Amino acid sequence: MLSNPRSERVRSVRSLGRRAVRQRQGLFVVEGPQAVRELLSYAGHAASDLYLTSSSAERHTGIVELAEGLSAQSAETVRRPESASRQDPGRRRLRIHLCSDEVLAAMTDTAHPQGMIAVATPIDVPLAETLSAVGDGFVVVLTNVRDPGNAGTVLRAADAFGAAAVLVSDASVDIYNPKVVRSTVGSLFHLPVSVGTPIPELLAACQQAGLRVLAADGSGETSLPDVDLSVPHAWVMGNEAWGLESEVRDLCDNVVSIPIVRAESLNLAMAATVCLHASASAR
Repeated sequence: MLSNPRSERVRSVRSLGRRAVRQRQGLFVVEGPQAVRELLSYAGHAASDLYLTSSSAERHTGIVELAEGLSAQSAETVRRPESASRQDPGRRRLRIHLCSDEVLAAMTDTAHPQGMIAVATPIDVPLAETLSAVGDGFVVVLTNVRDPGNAGTVLRAADAFGAAAVLVSDASVDIYNPKVVRSTVGSLFHLPVSVGTPIPELLAACQQAGLRVLAADGSGETSLPDVDLSVPHAWVMGNEAWGLESEVRDLCDNVVSIPIVRAESLNLAMAATVCLHASASAR
């Protein structure tokens, strides 16, 4: 059992809260039983280490069994690398570590740790590969979204309403920020996510893939109920405070507003939820 909260291993896991460290090491953290379960179930090949307390292991035997199964599979892949496929590239063995409550608390900056943390490699997908699989569906584009909680909530809404993918521009928050990962509650592992493309290139790629690009903005002259959402499309969501820049709106095929009665505006997460529900209803 890991019992020293000041060990190098503990410091290494905690340091993944910093973007520069995540990018340098190619790792990120997943906190809490539900998110860890979804990671192991949908992207188990990316998991490298699982840390949990004894009490958490007793409460979540299903997760432990899932992790043990993945550990055995990855051990076989290590022994027989020729068995690795493109979908299951030769992964490192998943290591399972029991640790004290103090160790787990030292690995995270959350006030109330949930007894379980996984470390994983990035799971984002190249933009071209993501767009090639959209078909007649719809995607979400995030540009200049800076708040981790908002980004995670939009990603969760995209998952809930059946979006084909989420595309995050280079100017937005890192999707592997622990707060983003926590706020998705596992949805991060349910659908393809592409990151890092500048917004002009991103929107051009969507249009070249046959998607109608719709800017969600309060200044839009087209009301949401009047938009044809039965065709493949991309919703573009902007910054929480100032919305979409005029340069971005000009790159879109249409600027769409949500009709509201009395409130001055909706926040990003609420607006995204309304738009994505409309898209799902039109399928």
